[in-house]
Formats: sequence, C-alpha cells, structure tokens
Amino acid sequence: MNPTIFIIFPTLLFLISSPTHVKSDDSGFISFGISQKGIEFAKDLLINTAISSLIPLELNEIEQKVQIPLVGKVRMVLSDIVIYEVNVSRSVVQPGEIGVTIVASGATAGLRFDWSYEYSTWLFEITDSGVASVKVEGMEIGMTLRLYSQQGSLRLSPQDCGCYVDYISIKLDGGASWLYQGIVDYFEDDIISAVEETITKKVTEAVIKLDSKFQSFPKEITFGDIAALNATITDGPIMSSTSILIGIDGLFTQIDSEVTSGSYGNNLLSKGSCNSPENMVAISVHENVLNSASLVYFNTNKMYWIVDNLPDQKLMNTAGWRFIIPKLYKEFPNDEMSLNFTVLSPPIIKVEDEGIVATVNSDVIINVMDAGEVIPVACISMDIEASGFAGISLNTVAGGISLSKLTMSLKWSKIGTLHMVLVQSVMSTLIKKVIVPVVNLRLRIGYTLPEFYGYGLQNASIAYGDSKMIVCSDIAHHSYEYIPHRILS
Repeated sequence: MNPTIFIIFPTLLFLISSPTHVKSDDSGFISFGISQKGIEFAKDLLINTAISSLIPLELNEIEQKVQIPLVGKVRMVLSDIVIYEVNVSRSVVQPGEIGVTIVASGATAGLRFDWSYEYSTWLFEITDSGVASVKVEGMEIGMTLRLYSQQGSLRLSPQDCGCYVDYISIKLDGGASWLYQGIVDYFEDDIISAVEETITKKVTEAVIKLDSKFQSFPKEITFGDIAALNATITDGPIMSSTSILIGIDGLFTQIDSEVTSGSYGNNLLSKGSCNSPENMVAISVHENVLNSASLVYFNTNKMYWIVDNLPDQKLMNTAGWRFIIPKLYKEFPNDEMSLNFTVLSPPIIKVEDEGIVATVNSDVIINVMDAGEVIPVACISMDIEASGFAGISLNTVAGGISLSKLTMSLKWSKIGTLHMVLVQSVMSTLIKKVIVPVVNLRLRIGYTLPEFYGYGLQNASIAYGDSKMIVCSDIAHHSYEYIPHRILS
C-alpha cells in the first residue's frame, strides 16, 4: 500500500469552481461558476484593480488660440494633464446571454495640469503660466464584455465601452486671475472630451490585456513530474442573470501523453449543491477526476512501497513473528525482514455521503534477509478499504485517512500454511498504527496550491454526495481558516 493512493484525495479540491448549484453525472468532472454575490465581488475587485492600474493617467496636450476682448488673440496651452484620482460611488453588474455589463456611475475624478498663455502686440509681448486643478463630477463609465470559449480557452472581448462626464470645475493657481473665466469658457469642452476619450481607450485596452491573460492560462496543470490535469474548457461559459458557469474536462493524464477532450453537454446545474445562496463560489469535483489520477499513478508504477524500517522495529525481525508464524522463525531465526506492498490494479475511488472511499487490491510479499540475500517466503493478498476527508485553507489543501476494512488471504507460501487470523491482526495493527499515521502526518501538513493575487476561500464548507465533492465558499484576501466538511442532504 502506497501513500500516493491517499495523497490523491485532497490535491484536487481547489482546481476550479462551480456556481451555487452544480451537477456532475458520469461525465461532469469539474465545473466553475460564480453566484450573484461572487459576481458583485469580482466586479468591485475589477473596478478597484482597474483604477489602480490606470492611475495616474496622462492626457494629450490641449492648445487653443482665442480672441479675448480688450486683449486680443491669446495662445493658451494646457500641458502635463494628469488624472491622479478616480472615485466610484456606485456600480452595477448584470450578466446576460452573451456577456456581462458593468456600469460605474456617480464617479468623480481629480485632474491637474500646467497652463500657459502668451499674446503680443506691436509694442510688447506678455506670457504667463501656472498650475490648475480640475474636479470632474457626474462621470459614468459603462462596458459590455463578451465572454466565450474558443479552442478550449476562455476569451473576453469588449463589445461596447464608453465614458460620459456631466461637468467639471476648474481652479487656477498662479498667473492672472482675470484669465480664469476664459480658460473655463474655452477649455471645458476640450477637457471633458479628453477625459471621456482617454478613459474609454484605456478601459478597452485593459480588457484586451485581460483577454490575453485568459489565453495564457495553461490547458494543463501539472502535479509533480507525473500527472497533468486537463484544464480545457468543455462547457460554457453559460450566463444567466445571477450566475456564470464554466465546465472543464478535469481528468488527469500522464505528463507528455496525448490529451483528448470533448464537450460533455450542459451538465452544470442541479439542486442541493450549496444550501446557502450567499456563497460566492462553489467547487464541484466528480469522482471520475480522482479515478483518473489513480489510473495515472498506477500506470507509472508508483503504487508500491517497501517497508523495512518501523518505529516498532521488532516486527522487522523474524523473532517478532515467532508466535504468529512459527515456521518462519524456525527456518530463519533472528533474520531481518521487509514487507513489499504492491497495488495490483488502479484503486477505485468513490465519493459517498460520509466522504471519500478508496478500495485497493494489493499484494504484500514477506521477505527475509538471510546471509545478504533477499528471500521471498510468502505472499498475501489484501483488499483494503480506506476512507478519507479533505479541507482547504487559503492556499493549502489537506486531509486525513483511516482504515475502514481489511480482508486477507494467502496467495502462496514457502513456509507452510499461515494462521491468517493472526497475520491479519498484525497487518491491521501495522497499517493503523504505523502506515496510516505516517500518511496522515503528510496529509495534514497539506499541499500548497497556487495563489491568485493573495485571494482564497473564506467561510467555506465541503459537501460530499452524488459522486462528487462540492466546496461552497466566499472569497477573501488572506484567509487561513480550516474548512470542515458536511454531507449533502
């Protein structure tokens, strides 16, 4: 029996999410989605991220030549125009059939710029300059984003984007104050147009950059140097007024092997996955995902384990077995021993109401080290049933296992007939007291998962049932809580 069998359990839970109600049948595998609450959270995060990435925002220089009464023709220039602040007071998001519409309204912005003017007559030339601050009020920014899949990748394209400014107020510092009204009269429309055009352009460019990031997402997620998870999108995105859903293939393959995927139909929605509509996201992992990982590790000959060192080392000497297998001690007195565990077929993994259950068919060969030679003396067939559970912190998935059932039979022996009741008792104790604690020590430390800009799960629970695991959760920044599990009702 190899710890790899049990390590498979918890490493799969935080791969991708599914909406508040998720369905997985025999081909459901893994799905991702966000509820209305999650969409609102994503919208706020997107707006704040966009503002921080755009600010400070430079506008093009503005120049005007105007005729001012009693003064004559004046050349005025606004330069080094910078939007240094944007505040959004209200915003809404609305998913639709083809995309998502986001509108930020009641926004304000702060600008500053350098101003200068010059005019001349046949007698003299006058120049002046200074700085100015502008308060932009009643700004509204709206965009509609098309969300779709193409060749197994998520794509995002701007369908419509615009910015509208209601009015601005200008405050001058330096220079002649009598030019104040002139600048307001002749530059207000130019400043408004520059703000609207620049913000529209930059928001569109940001969406295109985000689409580029989506395309860079890997279609395979590697686990060590053996297994890779197929992250190709096969379903969706499916959008309603309250959720966005995406399904991925989700099966494991051996690294560098050919990856195949296909559409498995719209199998994302069902009842009873997450009881609370307040959850932002939910994660659905079908047991087929676990079984595909089991198959990969089995096919790469990773499911064997040689035990030759134990805390209770007397079991690694024939003297410790003299009352259990007397003939073993008689033929090989005080010889060192080893146990060679080998899994004979891919473990079968089921997700049941109480948790994860794995059935393992294994052989254990009893070896004796006699005069420097390794001598196999008996082979015992074991059918093992182990149960497991999993939990998630911000970026760590952990869990535990326990031995549920063990049946044994003698396959062959060079030391006569064995008393299998006694042998099974010793083997059961060995697995429960030695092997399982070693595996659990590693599983409870957990396995680190990639962070997404410091964001992780919060107030989450794990549900088991209907051949799948579902993680129902909110999203928050740097949360390190442990997540309990519950049973789907």
